[in-house]
Amino acid sequence: MPEDWSTGHPPNVGDASSQQPQSQLPGTPGSQPPEDAGDTYKRIPRQKVNSALPKTHSEMPSSGSSNSSTAQRSWWARSSQPATGKPSAPTDTTRHKRWKNWMLWAAIAALASNSVAFIAVAVLLKLPSAPNCPSIFWPLASGSVRLHCAQVAASKQTVADLLEAIALVKALPKNHPMQAEIDRYVQQWSQDILVLAEDRFQAGKLNDAIAIANKIPQDNVANNLVKQQISKWRSLWSEAESIYTAAEAEIPEQHWHQAFMTAVRLLNVGNEYWENTKYDELKYKIESARVDGDKLVQAEALANRGGMKNLLAALKLVNSVDKDSYMYQKAQDLIPDYGRKMLDLAQTNLDRKDADEAIAIANQIPPISDLEMEVQDFITIAQAKRSAWAGTIPSIETAIMTAQKLETDRPLYNQAQELIARWQLEIEDVQHLDKARELAQPGTVADLSAAIAEVSMIPDTNPRIKEARQEINRWQAQVQTFEDQPYLDHAEQMALSGEISDLQTAINEASRITRGRALYREARQKIRNWTRQIQIIEDQPYLDQARELASSGNLPAAITAAQQIQPGRALSGEAQAAVGDWQGQIQARQNWREAQQIALQGTPDALAEAMRLADRVPRSSPLRGEVNPALSEWGHRLLIIAQDKARYDIPGAIAIAKQIRRSSDAYREAREQIAEWDRILNPPPPVEPSPEPSPEASSEPLSTNNPEPSSINNPRLLRNLNPNR
Repeated sequence: MPEDWSTGHPPNVGDASSQQPQSQLPGTPGSQPPEDAGDTYKRIPRQKVNSALPKTHSEMPSSGSSNSSTAQRSWWARSSQPATGKPSAPTDTTRHKRWKNWMLWAAIAALASNSVAFIAVAVLLKLPSAPNCPSIFWPLASGSVRLHCAQVAASKQTVADLLEAIALVKALPKNHPMQAEIDRYVQQWSQDILVLAEDRFQAGKLNDAIAIANKIPQDNVANNLVKQQISKWRSLWSEAESIYTAAEAEIPEQHWHQAFMTAVRLLNVGNEYWENTKYDELKYKIESARVDGDKLVQAEALANRGGMKNLLAALKLVNSVDKDSYMYQKAQDLIPDYGRKMLDLAQTNLDRKDADEAIAIANQIPPISDLEMEVQDFITIAQAKRSAWAGTIPSIETAIMTAQKLETDRPLYNQAQELIARWQLEIEDVQHLDKARELAQPGTVADLSAAIAEVSMIPDTNPRIKEARQEINRWQAQVQTFEDQPYLDHAEQMALSGEISDLQTAINEASRITRGRALYREARQKIRNWTRQIQIIEDQPYLDQARELASSGNLPAAITAAQQIQPGRALSGEAQAAVGDWQGQIQARQNWREAQQIALQGTPDALAEAMRLADRVPRSSPLRGEVNPALSEWGHRLLIIAQDKARYDIPGAIAIAKQIRRSSDAYREAREQIAEWDRILNPPPPVEPSPEPSPEASSEPLSTNNPEPSSINNPRLLRNLNPNR
């Protein structure tokens, strides 16, 4: 019950007022409770206040009804007695009237008693009205009112209301009776403020959270908790920022895996803003940067391939990188490089005198601050060169006028000035060339000489000197041809007879054309041909004689005759080939004779050596008709010797059989015999018996007394081992 509410005192039983009925209607005026200093509560009738208090024995409804009934009976009894003070005997009519009056008063008393009880219960069940906090004059407000209004404000759970609640109760003195309860509430409200600040922190508003926490009074019992919480927030925020910065640092280096692994650490920092919003933001940045990085790699590959098409594709990829991408700056750094490559490509085409293509490439270079003026100057110079390449004086003058458009502050001004100076000299060269061509047009030696003299006036440092020299060489060749052609014609006429003397005269005549002259190469070729004819005429008898001697079988004499042809002459190659063939025939005969003599010994080694020597005879030699039968015979003899030896020495027999040469008819049979002997020396491993042999197989006993392989029982092998059987 509020402390400012006053309690009423129950009426005395012996009071004159107690003789009246105790029930009062709610609107009946009664004594009022005293008002408190704040005039907070409304005036409440005494009856309601008393009904809210615990009932005394005299205030119980039943007791009040009994007293009222007793008072009524007393009053009625007194009124019915005669004035003398002695009771008179009542009549029947009087008794009937008295009975009716008694019943009426009893009903009235009962009704009054029940009304009082009902009003009392209603007052007990009805809560007192709350104070109107906004209209309270706080300097005079009591502690309970302040606490109540502070609780009402704190229930709104906003920072301003919680701070207002704390301020309401903090105004009370430290020795207030409710200080313990106030401290408990202040601590709770401070924690509520920290919870709200934590929500701001989790939402990514660190400064707001700190500002909210700092609003909590410093002399609060939760002051240490506030400091700890702010320190924790700052530490966590700093850690998250460090992780974010570390991940960002990996992006420009294109360390995608490391960047992702670093970003994942944000998921455990303990802040929803960093774990969700900033992590998603960082992940998107890494993924988009990786996509942009792949674009740059692809652009680099295209640019390195070269060509206008690849460079334009590379520029398109680079320009597709967004401005907010981490790879944007790197992409922008590549654009000047690609522009420079395009300008170099245009220069290459201009060097090949393809001005139209060079200008077309330059016009496609994107606007780049470092290259824009240079590109414009390049186009101007390309246009000027295109005009100058026409080679006429008006076109060169047009080129000069075009190049003069470049001012002194232009990037290619110096190049333009050099071209202008060159073209001005070129105008003079063109004048000399044009005049020289006019002079050379008749084609006589005198005219050509005059043209040469005119062109020779062009200095070696002038731009058209190369063209001038070409014209000079052409006209000099024409002059030399006029001068030397008679010598060559006369030499050809002399060589027509084919005689050695005439051929030599032709050679001498053509030799008058010296090195460096226009007809020198032609003259030298004809001299070589005529010299070859002379050598063939001189050496052919020697070669014919050698071939005759070789046909008669006198190979040494044939070789001597052919060797008279000296190396380097026309027939020397043919003679050397014949000599080599004849020397091979001589060697073949010698080998054949030695083979026959050695074979007479009849031993295996002698037969093998004889076969080796005989096999040296070339297959194209006529001696092969004698050599082949001998090789077959010697091979069979060696095989027979080997078979005889196999009866007691199979390895020795194999060694003898292996000496039979492939060119012998016995070679294949010897190979088969060697294979048989190898199986005898190296028999195959015995077949392991199966785990469960069939009845048919198990019914035949295995022989264990003959360890020799089955090949011993081969009749053919036994016959080979013992040919006499």
